[in-house]
Amino acid sequence: MKSFTAVIERCPDTGYYVGYVPGFPGAHSQGENLEELNRNLKEVIELLLEEGEPRLEAEFVGTQNVVVA
Repeated sequence: MKSFTAVIERCPDTGYYVGYVPGFPGAHSQGENLEELNRNLKEVIELLLEEGEPRLEAEFVGTQNVVVA
């Protein structure tokens, strides 16, 4: 079993959730809610893994708050 970290944003125009796995080409999807997004991302990642082990282009480290005066 593998685990991937996805970055999730919400589109202000459509209200859809958009997610992608940093550094994993093609690993992105969207959904009307977080559950649908998770299912869609899982499906996309499973399809990509059928092609073999991914060569990740980057590693997700985390998030950081930046305060600007």
